[in-house]
Amino acid sequence: MADQAPIERLVAVLAQLREHCPWMGALTHASLVEYLLEEAYEVAETIEEGHPDAELQAELGDVLLQVVLHARLAQERGAFTFDDVARGLAAKMVRRNPHVFRPDGTLQDSFPVTVAEIEQKWDAVKRAEKPHRTDPFEGIPQALPALARAQKSLDRAQRAGLGLPAGVPVPGSEEELGELLLAVVRSARDGGMDAERALRAAILRYQSDAAPS
Repeated sequence: MADQAPIERLVAVLAQLREHCPWMGALTHASLVEYLLEEAYEVAETIEEGHPDAELQAELGDVLLQVVLHARLAQERGAFTFDDVARGLAAKMVRRNPHVFRPDGTLQDSFPVTVAEIEQKWDAVKRAEKPHRTDPFEGIPQALPALARAQKSLDRAQRAGLGLPAGVPVPGSEEELGELLLAVVRSARDGGMDAERALRAAILRYQSDAAPS
């Protein structure tokens, strides 16, 4: 075991736990969802609050645990393995980043200098992969918090050349923006309304109006 690569050791440990630990053995993809979301939020909190690197390392390990567990469950039913996940991800990164890689995975001789060029190439590759997808908002997770879903929807719309909803004067800092958003939520609460639900409904209306028919 000492000569195993760290990821191989982790995969082996999880396989043994699935076999010999009743709690681990009872886990399913569905029962793991809440842990996956929780661990992802804990990583975000660790980064945003500037916690020590040791805490970030531990939290990333907890997220990796979820990935390895899901892959193990899939392997047990003959669907795919962790190696398949890693192999597919590497191939996807090469395929979706032609500004960095040639199709065979070797590096290009030169690279784009602007983020706009990179986004254009990325979008072109994604369109080629899924030519049937004509809705620019398709694939945005419905379970995203409303603010994150709104921002992603507007990013997609802008890159697709769609019209954007009217804005308000831009605050001078993220601190001011946070205070403005908090005030909006306060107003919603005082009026007996649910700010999250209201924004979700507004996103759906915007997507419906903006998406090409």
